[in-house]
Amino acid sequence: MKKWLAALLALVLALAVIPGLAEDGEDVFAEWNPEAPALKALIEYVEDVTNEASPNYIPEGDRIATFDMDGTLCAELYPTYLEYYLLARRIFCDPSYQPDEEMLEFGRVLRDHALDKSFPDGMDVLHATHAAKAYAGMTLTQFNDFVTNQLVRDVDGFEGMTIANSFYLPMVEVVEYLQDNDFKVYVVSGSDRYLCRIFIEGVMDIPYEQIIGMDVDIEATNEDGADGLKYVYTKEDSIVRTDRLLIKNLKMNKVKAIVKEIGRQPVLSFGNSSGDVSMHNYTIFNNRYKSAAFMLIADDEERDYGNTEKVQSLKKQWEENGYYVISMKDDFRTIYGDDVKKTGTFHWLDEFADPQPAVTETAEPETQPAAEDAEEAVTAAEDDANKTGAFHWQEESADSQPAVTETAPETAEPETQPAAEDAEEAVTEAEEKKDVQYVLFLGTNDKDTNKPVFTQAEAMEKAREILIRHFNGYTMQEAQGGWVDDGKVCQEYTLVIYLSDATADQVHEAAKEMAETFNQSSVLIQEYESRTEFYSAQ
Repeated sequence: MKKWLAALLALVLALAVIPGLAEDGEDVFAEWNPEAPALKALIEYVEDVTNEASPNYIPEGDRIATFDMDGTLCAELYPTYLEYYLLARRIFCDPSYQPDEEMLEFGRVLRDHALDKSFPDGMDVLHATHAAKAYAGMTLTQFNDFVTNQLVRDVDGFEGMTIANSFYLPMVEVVEYLQDNDFKVYVVSGSDRYLCRIFIEGVMDIPYEQIIGMDVDIEATNEDGADGLKYVYTKEDSIVRTDRLLIKNLKMNKVKAIVKEIGRQPVLSFGNSSGDVSMHNYTIFNNRYKSAAFMLIADDEERDYGNTEKVQSLKKQWEENGYYVISMKDDFRTIYGDDVKKTGTFHWLDEFADPQPAVTETAEPETQPAAEDAEEAVTAAEDDANKTGAFHWQEESADSQPAVTETAPETAEPETQPAAEDAEEAVTEAEEKKDVQYVLFLGTNDKDTNKPVFTQAEAMEKAREILIRHFNGYTMQEAQGGWVDDGKVCQEYTLVIYLSDATADQVHEAAKEMAETFNQSSVLIQEYESRTEFYSAQ
């Protein structure tokens, strides 16, 4: 009995000292390999500097941790950097933006060199200057909406993941672990500051003021380049982006930004490339506190698009610099989640082949629209009347009396309605059929899991199959929905469907099938009075 108790006590003590084990027994690093050397080093460091009895204790106010974003907290393969992908979307796919020839040419450079990473020298600054120009004049709200609308798109080269969800889950755990130990976490990125804010929101609890990135100048809507010391902001103003690039936040510029915006030397730094070396060195050199820097290497070729051969030399270099190395292949139990799969297939070139309008699809009607039939009937009636002289077509309105028209002597009442009256009734009937437009909003996230039921391409095809079964024609567009649920920003790929020449019963039957297919609580239906004209320029 005593041996059993002793063994049990030893087990309890052993569990109590395992790094990263929460008090309730839940591993706070569930997405990591628990034997990862870099993880052990991080936990030992945090336990040391947060222990008031340790000579390395760091007061809470000085516990500053800085993180690069692309390739450190999230994927940088869409198949290229997120900010590059969004600019390509702006140039080639945004119907509200008309790029000039110079911008189109730069878009082609983005498109043609992304897959093989053969960008020209100085691409980081070239991108920054073109991005500043492409988004100039947008209010911050408009820019935020543009970014949000792109984040719900599927990640090219993967199954089961949208851009909004393309964060490295093990690194999200690191951020949360540090915050739980009273570290103030900053993101110091080379990507656009306002882009980073929207991308990170709802994934990690990092306030806007702790997100630093590439910066463009901003101004009031009506300031128009005036001196900010002389212009007065008015109630008619909003804040808009300009085309003036202030800083590309890479390399030594990251150090300058940290000094200006944080005002304290970090004690922890996380990155993945040469653009983070200065930030790392600023953290570990001449620091009055114990400090550490971590470099993540993309060496996983099975679950991600890493390059094992390339990163081996980097691994050696980073270790010689005094940094801890995090291996995605060896240290991460999962990267994006167990349901995400690498496909090895990219649609990048097809997506950006040419500037594209919004997706619009209309089934070819099998017969001539009723309104056109009626119009032809009216024309035929007019022709007949003119030939016989016995019939005169006149425009009538409720507020006026028809002109008095002399007619031929009264004859026996015809057994059938005159052709003109038939045509008029046909027009009225056609207008009655065409005076309602239905607009359906179909979400594609499962109501129980809030995750997409299908890929975007599959969702479009499923909706198309349903519409063809119920209607002769339709128009369908892609859209993105968003809402806030318990403080978390949720996003959903949405299909907007326009229907004319349809009855309420038809619409309800189709909506019911959509709700079942996509496991939706409901399908939003809007009904509008409308006037439809089939106009031919010939």
